[in-house]
This record gives sequence, C-alpha cells and structure tokens, in this order.
Amino acid sequence: MRHAKGEKINGWLIIDKPVGINSTTVVNQTRRLFNAQKNGHTGTLDPFASGVLPIAFGEATKLIPYVTDGKKEYEFTLKFGEATDTLDLTGKTTLSGGRIPTVEEIRRILPNFIGKITQTPPAYSAIKINGQRAYDLARQGKEVIIPKREVFIYDLEFTGLVGESLARFKVECSKGTYVRTLGVDIAASLGSYGHLTELRRTKCGNFSLAETILLDNLKNMDYSALMQSLRPLLTCLCDITVIALSEDDAVRLQQGQKLSPKGYNLTAGGVEAMAVCDGLPVALVRMDEKSISPIRVFNL
Repeated sequence: MRHAKGEKINGWLIIDKPVGINSTTVVNQTRRLFNAQKNGHTGTLDPFASGVLPIAFGEATKLIPYVTDGKKEYEFTLKFGEATDTLDLTGKTTLSGGRIPTVEEIRRILPNFIGKITQTPPAYSAIKINGQRAYDLARQGKEVIIPKREVFIYDLEFTGLVGESLARFKVECSKGTYVRTLGVDIAASLGSYGHLTELRRTKCGNFSLAETILLDNLKNMDYSALMQSLRPLLTCLCDITVIALSEDDAVRLQQGQKLSPKGYNLTAGGVEAMAVCDGLPVALVRMDEKSISPIRVFNL
C-alpha cells in the first residue's frame, strides 16, 4: 500500500492573504511549511484581493463546506468614472469619462442593494464553463456567458470618499457574492462606470482578521511555533450543539452506525450537532427523535 507523504496534521490556519498571489499558492506553501499530508482553502480570493483565508488541515477539510456556506464580510474601494474588463485595477480600461456621483447620491441608492439581489458574475472569475475556468476563456478572447444568480446582501455601508472619485464600502454578504460585480452595479445605478481598486475580506464564516497570521511570519517560525498557530477543528462551529459520547457509542459512530437517542438530552429534532468523546471530535451528526446519524466522521 502506498502511504501518503507528510505528517497527519489536523486543524485550522487562518491566513491574512497578501495581494499578488492566489489561494492555491497559499495552500501549497502552507502544506510544505507544515509538511502536511492534506490541506485546502475555504473559498477563493483572487490575487487582487487580500484578507481572511482559512486553511483546513487533515480532518478539518471535512468541515470546509460549513465555512464556505457562512457569511462573508469585505471592505472595498470603488473608483467611479472608469470601467475595466476585469472589473478591478488589474484589467484594461474599456470605458472612461463617467460622472462622479455625490455622497448624497451614493447613500440614497445603497438600500437598493440590501437583501436578495441578482448578479451576473464577471467573465474573469473562477466559475467553470464546460470544464474550463471562465477567466481562462476570457483571456483567450472567447465569449463568456455566465447565468445570473441570486445572492443576499445582509448589510452595505458607505464609509467615505478618498479624493473625488474613490468611495469606500463595507459589505456583509452570502456565499457566491461577487464584490467586484457589486461595485460595478453600484456605479451603473448612479449613471457612471466603475471598477474596484481594493478588496479585502475581513471575515469568513466564524473567522475574522483578528485571528489571522501573515504568510511571511509563518516562514520564519520553527515547527513548534507553526503547530501552535493551528486552531482546533471545532473553531469553525463555535455555535453548534455538542453531545458527549461513551467510548462504545463513539466507536459505533466511527463505523458509520446510527445511535439510539435514548440517554441523550435532545433539545430539538432534526438538528446537527458535534459528537465528542473525551474532548475529541468523533463525528458531525444529525439528531432526531429516532436516531443520531453520522454525517462526517473524524479519524483523530
């Protein structure tokens, strides 16, 4: 049998991704630094963007969907009067000379973008079309047609002007939201063109900037310090119900068997919970009045 290379490392590493590299590069670099068998990220940040990028190691990769499905928060800067093909400052200018709206006009239209809205993702995005990334097709000069999608904007705040044409915003949004598209749509609603000059993710699921570490700092750490920078598996599920199992029931769950709910205090039916034994996660489970069923089993 062929054995996986590297160490069995489990937990979360919360990176403050710098501008200029993509998320996959961060995954590869951190895997090498930790000599880890397996890791992955929880949602792409373009090279243009910076900020919170949670990296899951080992068994934490089984919880990635619970982070990617969570809310995201961003800060972004929108330049009025000029459009680019990438919707950000890395692209080529396609339109210029658009009007610069007033502060009062900006504040007046923001409520139109709160709640459920429809977006057309940008051609320069990681969406796959017939097996190919949209940005690869766009760079080849091919036509990229991406269906519209519904996303949810929980909050959108205008935080001020920088000079005459740059406006800063904060947004709290659902997964799948393209902030570059949001910025361009804001500009269009004001009778102007626009593109983003800055994009920074400040929160991803339960993880925030306050918990991040710089990639360059990791490179200067010894192995012991690297391991101390990891956060436990359950960090991403801080508000989930936890049930303590006996050793026998823990073994049954790890074998994929359902458990009887008798003897466990179930406050509600059909809810997800984390089953633990001696403080270690055993499985993510779904509980109802008939059974406790494993959804994701952990091998710790």
